[in-house]
Amino acid sequence: MAGRVSARRPYRSDVFDARWALIEPVFIAWRVRRIGPGTAAGVHDLREIVNAIVYVNRTGIRWEYLPHDFPPWKTVYDYYAKWEADGTTQQVHDLLRDKTRRTHGRSPEPTAAVIDAQSVKTSANVAETSQGIHAGKKIKGRKRHLTTDTLGLVLAVLVTAASVHDAAGGKLLLEDVATAFPQPEAVPLPTAPWGSPCFLIPIRSPIDCAPSLLE
Repeated sequence: MAGRVSARRPYRSDVFDARWALIEPVFIAWRVRRIGPGTAAGVHDLREIVNAIVYVNRTGIRWEYLPHDFPPWKTVYDYYAKWEADGTTQQVHDLLRDKTRRTHGRSPEPTAAVIDAQSVKTSANVAETSQGIHAGKKIKGRKRHLTTDTLGLVLAVLVTAASVHDAAGGKLLLEDVATAFPQPEAVPLPTAPWGSPCFLIPIRSPIDCAPSLLE
């Protein structure tokens, strides 16, 4: 049932057959683990649930505006919330990243990583407590801290108020990377305002950079 082809007209955001073949085992295993006393049998096609989530992501609509030819939006959101909470979404992401690395002749475990941060303005709907002001760029909003491998594939992401220093957010990111990937040897950190670069070599060692960058 999980691989059933939908009878509805396709959307441009639908997951192609080849792509679904890559990630379907993850979702089937997830459903199998949930089968047991006191659990209801799955009645919705897992591929359609994924298609609906991707549709929301690509179009930016609110969940309740999901087209009626998808499963009910509350059901779709429930799956999304469960997959986010139990690590299924991360598992799919890691699976696709590892496959891409292999395609490029790389080991699934990265040996180097790059870290950076960017401040972005937020809308009026964002809670004031989650925003801050980036003093250098005069931006009020949030800051996204990102760590990638050398191919640009995401290893870890952290969203903070824009007032959080790049180094402070970077240290939190590095903790996640060190836990998930024990192999990385060099992580270039954001350059300090005075132009001094900061590196972590290896990832589990103390940060070697200008002390004031971490203050």
